[in-house]
Parts: sequence; C-alpha cells; structure tokens
Amino acid sequence: MRAKFFLIITICITFSFPFFVDVRELSIQQLEERKKADEERKKQREKRGEKKFQKEIILTTDIVFVSKERELPPVLSNLDPILEDEGFYGVKLAIEDNLTTGRFLGHDYKVEFHRILLEENLETEFGKLLQKGKKFFVVDLNEEELLSLMKIPEIDDVIVFNIRAKNDSLRNENCRKNFFHIPPSYSILSDALTQYLVKKKWKKWFLVTGPDKNDRIYSDALKSSAKKFNIKIKEEKIWDFTADLRRTAGKEVPIFTKGANYDVLVVADEDGEFGEYLAYRTWDPRPIAGTQGLKPNSWHRTHEQWGATQMQNRFRRESGRWMTEVDYHAWTAVRAIGETITRTQTNDVEEVQKYLLGEKFGLGAYKGVKVSFRPWNGQLRQPVLLAAPRSMVSVSPQEGYIHPVSELDTLGKDQPESTCKF
Repeated sequence: MRAKFFLIITICITFSFPFFVDVRELSIQQLEERKKADEERKKQREKRGEKKFQKEIILTTDIVFVSKERELPPVLSNLDPILEDEGFYGVKLAIEDNLTTGRFLGHDYKVEFHRILLEENLETEFGKLLQKGKKFFVVDLNEEELLSLMKIPEIDDVIVFNIRAKNDSLRNENCRKNFFHIPPSYSILSDALTQYLVKKKWKKWFLVTGPDKNDRIYSDALKSSAKKFNIKIKEEKIWDFTADLRRTAGKEVPIFTKGANYDVLVVADEDGEFGEYLAYRTWDPRPIAGTQGLKPNSWHRTHEQWGATQMQNRFRRESGRWMTEVDYHAWTAVRAIGETITRTQTNDVEEVQKYLLGEKFGLGAYKGVKVSFRPWNGQLRQPVLLAAPRSMVSVSPQEGYIHPVSELDTLGKDQPESTCKF
C-alpha cells in the first residue's frame, strides 16, 4: 500500500531513518568495521543520554521539506544508484548543527518531510501546508513545479528555498523576493567552467547539445559564457541519436566529431544520455568538459578542503553513501535558516527574509569563504568546484577575476545584467 502524502517525520538529534542505499564503493571488511564503529557510537550516545537544552525553549522553528515522486527512467549503467532519499540526510545534519547553538539559546528546530505522490496535485497539497501555518520550506522541485507554487496566493507570506532547479529564469523574469536559490544557476556553472578553460587557453570549442529542454538551456548559457569570455565555438551539433551507445559508440562518435578543429569538446547532457560515451572515442584526442568530463559542481565527493572532509565523513556515517549536490543544498538551506534565527533572535518571516538578503548574512559552507545571497535575485553566492569523476581539479572564480562587491559575482548574471524585479 502506498504511503499517504501527509507522512510527517519529526526529527530529533537521535532519529534514524532506514534507507537502502548503494554502498558498493566499500569492501566487505570496511562495511563490517563501519557497523562495529556505528554500534559503539550508538552505545556511547545511549550512555550519555539525550542532549538537553541549557536554557528554556523560547523559540521553536518548524521547517518543511517537500519533494515530488517521479517516474524515473532506467539508468544507463548498473553503477548508477537510484537515490530516493536525496536531501533527507542533508536536512538531518543541518538540524543537528542548528541545535548545537540552539540548545544554548533556547532555540528549537523541528522538520517535517512531505513527499507528494504522482497522482496528487502539487498546488493543492502545498496549500494544505500553508493553511497549517507553515512558514519555512525547503523544496526539491523542478522549474515548472516551482512556477506552479508561485501561483498560490498565500505563497508570498512564506520563505521557500529551492534546492534543485538551476534554471536562470527563476532568478530573472520569474524571480520572487521570498524564493531563495541554493543551486548555482546554469549561467554560474557555465561561467565557472569557462573561466578555467580560458586559463588553460582552450579557447576553441566543439559544443554538443542533447535533445532535452534543460540541455538546450545549459547550452545557451555556455554560448553566453563563450561570448562573455571571448571564446570561439568552432563547431556546434545536436546529439539526436537514438541507438544504444553501449554497443555503437565506437562507430558513431568518431564520425560525429570528425572534421572540426577545436581544443575541447564541451557537452550539455543533463540526464547523462550520451555524454559519458564521448570520452576516448572522438576522432581527435581532446579533453571533454561540461556535464561530463570536467564538470562544474556545487559539491563533489572528492572535495576535501576547508573542513569538507569532516562533512563528507559525517554524511557517510549517517547515510552510507556519498553526499550529492541536492543533499548539500538541503543542508545549506536549513543552516541558512538557523544562522539567521541565531543572529536575529526571531523567526518572523519578514525579519528572516530581510536578514538573508542583507549584507550581514554569511554562512560557513565548507567552500573557503562565507556564502551569501545576492540581494537582487536571491541566488546563493558560492565558489564552484570543477571536478573530474574521481578528482578535484580547480575552484572558480579563477584567480585574476575581480569585482567591486564580491569575486563570486563574476560568475553568472551580475546585477546590471539581471532582469529580476522584486
């Protein structure tokens, strides 16, 4: 029997949720050692007892995590785990972090998880949450779903954190003052990648775009970045093959890439339908970047600097898998709420929103600098990690790019370029 929509889970610091996840990266010995270590930590926690508030609770903040059930396409490889719990453990760790300070201040944080089923109407079910007086939302939704939320009359009275959609339209013509965007936009990702390619003097591109809508959106962002940084796109093609590349890539890719004179093959394939099969098969030996190869990310499993190793280890102990970008975005959103309430000593929506968009807000997020929100469109300023599948390569903005306010604003659309009007 399918779970009802209003499955409400209230998390405390010792709460555990049994998800089945992919752990094939670990050996049997490592798994056994982890189980023993986890059991020992559990015994120690039980011995210590539940952590108590040092001060009477004077402020309780309810946070709601909303996700949508989706029809998942088959993966191209058995190496790709299908994750149905993205965001959950990020929120859980952030609640723990918020309570570290909250226990001394008398600030409590509770979270509810709501998963909207395929047959349920998003606007209707979200409206029910608004009627219950919920004010802070972390939402794992795509662009169309976020636009539908904006149609709800009461939506202006709450704060919504987007942790998945990267579309620039949500930060420009469709922006809202109470919508905050944690993921880097497509224009930020493309600028971050382009800065590095310019540094390497790879200024002649072969751009390959997939058939899906988001592929085209990302491709348009790459073209804008190319124009912005004086890059020449020597060749541009649309990938519209329907054959199973696991068997035909060796024949198709060399023909597809033959004849062009370029430094780097840049790919826009958001769903990973073909991009992985381009490497080592192009007519000329060239590096690959974009959605495959060298990829710009908000978070990556190989990231270890600035305390990131601590976060990676905490997350893996809790979840048994690597932290994804959506997990990181969820953690960042909940921590942003906690940091703001700690500083302002209130969870009033207007005061929280004002502080988040103000100059005083800054959050340590394992990126080497404090992250903050752009006051003109609610986009999170943050360094972008450039990584290959198994190694960190660089971090953008690259050295030498300067800005009168923040070097992070050299990525994506700056305020004079923005079409967002609050």
